[in-house]
Amino acid sequence: MDTMKVLTIDDSSGIPAMKAGEFQKPVPADHELLVKIEATALNRADLMQKAGKYPPPEGVTPILGLEMSGVVEGFGSKVQGFEIGDHLFGLLPGGGYAEYCVIHAGHAMKMPGDMSFEEAAAISEVFLTAFQAVIWLGELQEKETILIHAGASGVGTAAIQLAKELRNARIITTAGSEEKCAITAGLGADLCMNYREENFADSLEETFGKNCVDVIIDFVGSPYWDKNIRILAMDGRVVYLAMMGGATIEKMSLVPVLRKRLTVRGSTLRNRSDEYKTKLTADFHKQTMHLFATGRLKPVIDSVFEWEDVEEAHERMENNLNAGKIILTGM
Repeated sequence: MDTMKVLTIDDSSGIPAMKAGEFQKPVPADHELLVKIEATALNRADLMQKAGKYPPPEGVTPILGLEMSGVVEGFGSKVQGFEIGDHLFGLLPGGGYAEYCVIHAGHAMKMPGDMSFEEAAAISEVFLTAFQAVIWLGELQEKETILIHAGASGVGTAAIQLAKELRNARIITTAGSEEKCAITAGLGADLCMNYREENFADSLEETFGKNCVDVIIDFVGSPYWDKNIRILAMDGRVVYLAMMGGATIEKMSLVPVLRKRLTVRGSTLRNRSDEYKTKLTADFHKQTMHLFATGRLKPVIDSVFEWEDVEEAHERMENNLNAGKIILTGM
């Protein structure tokens, strides 16, 4: 039985921690590619799964890691369009913290010519999540106004770029420091508000007037509900991707939802069907890959860690110190 190096969760001490181990090397099914992983990237879902709060979907490997870049080493009988040695990246349901993985061929994308493995590993989760939220669910239109909370996060930095390049939108962000606001401005945000120092709804109304935002992408949840609803324009849309600040709204009025014809949507990506992910990947690839190739779209990388230093990398994300993606390499 062929084995491979992996990072596994050790909770024997009562405090979950990552450790090096071995696992059975995967064998590609008919529609899958076998990939030698060169880099993977951290996501908050990794921390939640590590803590026992986010189990993988049924039938999915227990190994952490929702995205990767690497080199094709084999493929199933029904795979077309890929060859041994191709450099690719893509979204995984799990398995990125390992030496090898298998990926559905419909979820894999070939890397543009001079893109590094570290850059490619930083794209899939944040850009596909942002593309789904901004374009598919938020239905952002040309020159509309979008508010992206946590603008310096991985998904936030991707959403800013997509809103700018694909829709020429007016882009507003929130972030927790002047440094992070500067990052969002550098990516194309027209305005960034430090949520630690100002009420974003008050500031927006003072700057642009009431009901001034068409689309909101929110990771915070209940603390922002009232402010979000207040500033949305007629036919406005809010897309919830996480609830980091809380999930329960004690008191809420549905009146503005009806009066302003608002749409409230929520989504995760990991538990979507293979068919959905294939369609999303294909549409994303068609609309954006030329922009990555020319540098108009670019993943924001916070830091790169060797895989042995995964605990240090997790701690950086846990403490919300990163602006952009944290990469693991060297498996």
